[in-house]
Amino acid sequence: MGKALTVKTLETIKPGPIRREVPDGYVRGLYFVVQPSGMMSWACRYRLGNRTRKYTIGSYPAVGLVGARKLARDALEKVAGGVDPYDVKKAARQPPDRDLVERVVSTFVERHAKPNTRPATAAETERSLTKEVVGRWKGRRLSTITKADVHEMLDEIVDRGSPISANRLLATFRKCCGWAVERGLIDVSPCDGVKPPAVGKSRDRVLSDDELRRIWHACERLSYPFGPLVRLLIITAQRRDEVAGMTVAEVDQAARLWVLPRERAKNDVEHPIPLPSPALAIIAGLPRFSTGDEAEDAKLPDFLFTTTRTSHVTGFSKAKLALDKLIAADGGDPLAPWTFHDLRRTAATGLARLGVNLPVIERILNHISGPSFGGVAGVYQKYGFADEMRRGLDKWAAHVERLTNEVGGNVVGMVRAS
Repeated sequence: MGKALTVKTLETIKPGPIRREVPDGYVRGLYFVVQPSGMMSWACRYRLGNRTRKYTIGSYPAVGLVGARKLARDALEKVAGGVDPYDVKKAARQPPDRDLVERVVSTFVERHAKPNTRPATAAETERSLTKEVVGRWKGRRLSTITKADVHEMLDEIVDRGSPISANRLLATFRKCCGWAVERGLIDVSPCDGVKPPAVGKSRDRVLSDDELRRIWHACERLSYPFGPLVRLLIITAQRRDEVAGMTVAEVDQAARLWVLPRERAKNDVEHPIPLPSPALAIIAGLPRFSTGDEAEDAKLPDFLFTTTRTSHVTGFSKAKLALDKLIAADGGDPLAPWTFHDLRRTAATGLARLGVNLPVIERILNHISGPSFGGVAGVYQKYGFADEMRRGLDKWAAHVERLTNEVGGNVVGMVRAS
């Protein structure tokens, strides 16, 4: 072992034409490193397993002889315990994981989506970001995601045949990244300048009476839960997810009323919906489910449309495909493409055709931003149109019954209670 270094020795060491490492005879493995440029530093060399490693302690004179020896001893103690001080130092240099994609998404959902959007919207935000964004980039830092990465993700979704889903994901991810910029998690959003991959088109599909009749009859063969659910969509003119999430507590059979709570309404406004007799008959014929544990049942919402008791039905895409196959098998001409939301538009159009006034139709649809209730009108017009809504929906239900030739017991018998 060489001589122990001293402060005086260090002051006399001058740079030469090549890099030098001067060992310290006092602490084995400690070296004083002198570069040709005149830069001086401390390093500790050690052996761990079959590897010889070098651990940089710091520059001189920022780290003096006493400090270098202490840091070298600390490093060698770690080595003696089987820990590589180089790895420890490297891990300490890593930035916090707060900008990891999965953590940004989780925090965005908890701190922004859930407090500021409806539960259904927050759930869809969490589902889409977890599936498409976290599923693709888990473990990466959001700051490393590029515009090209975003385009590649959207292109793959479009290639799967879901261009509108790609548009919606972009809007959601753009909001998430904008939130991350505001929070200082990233400097620039990778969504900046990225345009929606599909041009959105306003739908204007209204089903004919014959098409509505064929859908209604196909629902009988579709059975529970989607058969009666689609029929309720037709009769009530309400949104798909709002009907799917109906609970026993929301329905007052005696008052013939369904009260959609504000937390489930798209516009965050409680919505009382009069229930015509066919709608009440459908609800009365629905099966009821139990977990087998009364105490557990008491804690859960009593969903009308469920197969698990713990959550309401989903899987609408598969149900729509099954329904289309049943319609195609009825011997009629193929139906032009349609969606469940077209049933709502068809009902609104049918109500107008039956002479129901626009303000009443808007109340039935729970549209508070339309011409009858938006702006100043919404501030001063507080009449609820409850009686008019009931008469309007009764008219519409009677029309549907006439065109489908289903009255009284036929509707009730559509789904048997278990």
